[in-house]
Amino acid sequence: MLVLVVLGGLTALAVGAGRSSKKRELARAEAEVAPVKKLAEEDVTALGVELQDLDIDLAGEQLDPGANADYQRALDSYESAKTAAAALSRPEDVRHVTEILEDGRYAMACVRARVAGEPLPQRRPPCFFDPRHGLSVADVPWTPPGGAPRDVPACALDVERVRAGAEPDIRKVMVGSRRVPYWQGGRAYQPYAQGYFGTFGPMDWMFMGMLFGGGFDGLGEGLGAMGEGLGDMFGSIGDGIGGMFDGFDF
Repeated sequence: MLVLVVLGGLTALAVGAGRSSKKRELARAEAEVAPVKKLAEEDVTALGVELQDLDIDLAGEQLDPGANADYQRALDSYESAKTAAAALSRPEDVRHVTEILEDGRYAMACVRARVAGEPLPQRRPPCFFDPRHGLSVADVPWTPPGGAPRDVPACALDVERVRAGAEPDIRKVMVGSRRVPYWQGGRAYQPYAQGYFGTFGPMDWMFMGMLFGGGFDGLGEGLGAMGEGLGDMFGSIGDGIGGMFDGFDF
């Protein structure tokens, strides 16, 4: 009889531990997606502001069919990105949002070129330092702290800053109590960058090594969290077993 009670208790304990583990995983996923979702929503808002500016610039202009089509494409991109950002539930979902935003900004650049009577712009990656800056105009040599020199695409203003030896205007995110460049925010931000740069082959280096891995700090945090999780699990099991035998007098 005692064996049956013990086995039943262990089974219930295992089920409870599984539920507790799922709750922790859900809480961890929600905490991971929140800053990425906020980042995506900020980017969508930035595109909306740029569309308002474009609308003001185009006031009184007669758009030809090509410019009209590109303008509508930019508007559709904004609406689609807004919907996708609102529905974002996993960090990897943000890639779809930034893919849409990249296409919308290119469509806006096409509108401006058509209105000015210029050739359509080359499809280049966004500015690496902050994709909200729009299309890059050139590649500049840049060395990340503790990294190797490499060429990265940059907008006109950041090209000038880098060539002058000044700090580029870098998009930063909160990681704990620190503000760091988005590419140092950890793997949750990798899909964010892939949406902007993933279709451009030369940008493959961005997704290699530890550029998006959070470095050794991220590794330490991950191991620490793993240790805490194991400690919680075994602590729960120990408490449960102890509780099972409280009613027995040996």
